[in-house]
Amino acid sequence: MRQWRAFLGPAPRFDLAATLGVMLLLAAGCGNPGNVDGDLTNDWGAMAPATGFEPMSETCHLANFAATGPRATYEEVDCSVQHRTETVYVGTYTGSSADAEQPPAESSAAARAAYQICDQKVSTYVGAPWRTARLWIGVTHPSPAAWTGGSRWFRCDVVELDSIEDNGALVERQGTLRNALAASSDLELSCYAIKLDDGGAIDTMPPASCGSKHNAEFAGVWEAPSDASYPKGDAAWEDFHDGCRTVVSAYTGVPNDKELQYRTGVVSLPGNSDVWTQGDRGVRCYLWLDGAELTSSLKGKGTKSLPVQYK
Repeated sequence: MRQWRAFLGPAPRFDLAATLGVMLLLAAGCGNPGNVDGDLTNDWGAMAPATGFEPMSETCHLANFAATGPRATYEEVDCSVQHRTETVYVGTYTGSSADAEQPPAESSAAARAAYQICDQKVSTYVGAPWRTARLWIGVTHPSPAAWTGGSRWFRCDVVELDSIEDNGALVERQGTLRNALAASSDLELSCYAIKLDDGGAIDTMPPASCGSKHNAEFAGVWEAPSDASYPKGDAAWEDFHDGCRTVVSAYTGVPNDKELQYRTGVVSLPGNSDVWTQGDRGVRCYLWLDGAELTSSLKGKGTKSLPVQYK
């Protein structure tokens, strides 16, 4: 059998001088062109610091109000289409509140200051004090993760409610609330037909035209003292009723004296305990004549329309 052998040929030889020459040529070919010094970073502008998401003011949203607003839930839409929430203003936390590791707690001084700003901004935006209408406001903060990432904004939101009672539901509306109260509006609080439950407490408070039968009427807003506690118990509520009697007196044009309680009852409606914690001290005040069937407003009507009624 024929045997095969691989022919490897003579051992290779290297010319050291030629090899060095080629290496020098290759090195020359990789050299820097003119005006390039080989430093990859010294002529670049500094990169801007990373910034987190920030919402826009005067925008409307599909989502319900929430105390924290992660980017994933932000659904901005044109206010002409059906929506739930409207952002009036976007502010920024500064100073020591911005240095905190977490967003401000609702009871903190920083959160209360933000609420006061939102209170004022919303009233300016809608064209009148917002508590005189079926409106509610809320303050939205960044999520804890967004705060850690550098977000320091707070958002002032306003929504329409179908009722000013505790169980009032959010209304999906079309159209902006900007200047909604600048002229006469069906959002404004007016007259009501209060119904009592078997225990004598208010059961329902449906709105009624002041020209139709009713027994209650919105008189205005009483500002409770900043150090007042949320009312619990008859004594605390009586303080609130006394405050609302001053509002009813001015609204109807009757003396604010000891006989006022025999002229009309009052209904005092502060916000819920959550917004009270944030510094909301506005209390909606209503005159109330149980068993009466009024057919006109009592605004400015004086003592003849509200005679003393001793039992």
